Amino acid sequence: MKVLKKTALLLIALITYTSCNYLDIVPDEMDREENAFEDPNAALRYIYSCYSYLPQENQSGAIDMLTSDEIVTPFENEVFAIFLWGNYTSTSPVISYWNTLYSGLRQCHIFLKNVDKVPGLSTQLRNDYAAQAKFLIGYYHYLLIRCYGPIILIKGDESISTLPENYAARSPLDECIEYACQMLDEAVTDLPTVRPTIYEYGLATSVAAKAVKAKMLLYAASPLFNGNTEFYANFKNKDNQVLMPLEYDLKKWDNARTAMEEAIIAAKDAGHDLYMTDNYNSNLNPYPEDPIQHRLRYTMLDRGNKEILLAETRPEGLYDLQNKTMPNGYYAWNGIAPTWTMLNRFYTKNGLPYDEDPSFKDNNKLEIVTVDASRSVQAKPGQRTILFNLDREPRYYAWVAFQGGYYELMSATNNGSYTPDKGYENGRLICDFVVGGNCSRGESMQSLRANNYSPSGYLSKKGIDPTNAVGGSRTYPNSYPWPVIRLADLYLGYAEACVETNDLDNAKIYLNKVRTRAGIPTVEDSWKNVATLDQNKLRQIVRQERLIEFFLEKQNFWDLRRWKIAKEYYGTKVKGLNVNATTIENFAQVVTLDFERNFQSPMNYLMPIPIDELNKNENLVNNPGY
Repeated sequence: MKVLKKTALLLIALITYTSCNYLDIVPDEMDREENAFEDPNAALRYIYSCYSYLPQENQSGAIDMLTSDEIVTPFENEVFAIFLWGNYTSTSPVISYWNTLYSGLRQCHIFLKNVDKVPGLSTQLRNDYAAQAKFLIGYYHYLLIRCYGPIILIKGDESISTLPENYAARSPLDECIEYACQMLDEAVTDLPTVRPTIYEYGLATSVAAKAVKAKMLLYAASPLFNGNTEFYANFKNKDNQVLMPLEYDLKKWDNARTAMEEAIIAAKDAGHDLYMTDNYNSNLNPYPEDPIQHRLRYTMLDRGNKEILLAETRPEGLYDLQNKTMPNGYYAWNGIAPTWTMLNRFYTKNGLPYDEDPSFKDNNKLEIVTVDASRSVQAKPGQRTILFNLDREPRYYAWVAFQGGYYELMSATNNGSYTPDKGYENGRLICDFVVGGNCSRGESMQSLRANNYSPSGYLSKKGIDPTNAVGGSRTYPNSYPWPVIRLADLYLGYAEACVETNDLDNAKIYLNKVRTRAGIPTVEDSWKNVATLDQNKLRQIVRQERLIEFFLEKQNFWDLRRWKIAKEYYGTKVKGLNVNATTIENFAQVVTLDFERNFQSPMNYLMPIPIDELNKNENLVNNPGY
């Protein structure tokens, strides 16, 4: 991937995404170093430039956005699909963050080396800027470790005149994690807990630093990295230095638990909390009308959301999530479709997996039923749908559109695609995925919609603003801060660490905080008389809760890897309903979709280091399998 432009597309852009003029000029990291630190304004521009190496989190072409088993799209002609096919290699890594993140590390270290030289810079700003650079050093190392495992540590402004034979080798994983955490700890000292103005929204805070550290230690404790002799027994540097820890260490779960707890306390003290607003923007679009569904739909979308601890504030583009997801219309391509596997992860209304709920497990999921008035907040009364879509948990209805169900959006602005005769009610669309319907593939394979359609017979609604109006005059969707880390992530991370350290009571407490916000019973009430909540069962439940709660938030791509179960999900072809059907009876069939899927284990658990880097550095070894 090309190095991100060091221009106005910086993390600190306003929530409204209007950038300040001073962001248009960014100092070169090599040339005229003295000019880059000649006054406070130059130093400000430089620290902002240090953020510009962050991968943009809300781009559909990112390595981890549309590349988990949770989604299937008709857009697999695009670069991201190569990660679904398993066709990325060291020679052709396709999307690689290696060079970008190392460039960012160099930029940050140059800043730290020079910030004390800036004339007229107050001590408070000097300390804040230095702390931001340290945060980014820790964060960039975290992102590299998540992708590549053991990495080359960058602890200073490395000389460009270093001889190739003296280039650094990879450091053992534990050393890498220790250094990343050290930099985040140092950053905490001088970072504010919150950034008080919108001009600073998205900049590093002490809460964000603690949250990143907690997630780093959660990775360190997870099966992929903690005593994984199956994959990494022979993973060594050229001097035979072992790169991965080969003995399981329970203390790593203790460390993760402590860090999660500290981050949660810091977040709460700073005013962060789970998002609980039930009526945001209801004056613009009253739907979803169910208050819990409304809350869940806007958890990502409310610009004042106190749940977000670290945000991506750059706007998404024309071909990113919102436009690719919304039902058919100009600049709306009807194509981000949950898979049958993902749909089955969502709970029933009883807070249980569908196949384990005594009230549901014997159902014929594909039975066609007519929606009655008692289910009017789930689907349109009088519509026909499959039994599987009814009486599910609120997150299902907040984030998934299905046959006979709702897609909450404003009408088209000028093309008439959402009209009463096509299922549109003022503020929401009644979805029809059968051929000829308003969300269908289209009546012929030659139609425009043959390439803009839902392959599974469902659409995602997550991250899509119900106040969006689709039409030819609209080029970019409504913008909102994308949650890189939110408080629910820490709650479930803490619950996971508690499970692994056998503190099951605290695990249930934090698991229930997320479940209660989602409008489902506590784990104790749900599983009463169904199963014993021992360590193994709670581990399954916490993992499923994460897979549901962070659907389409770029977490599942990494979680399935760190749990060392990615092969099971990524190496299997996806399934959905029969979108080529002209009747609902034929539509209501689970079919295997003709989309390539491949995952090579253990190779694809980590990303490949680009071959150019290996050729330049004779001390560098690649990840196993590449």
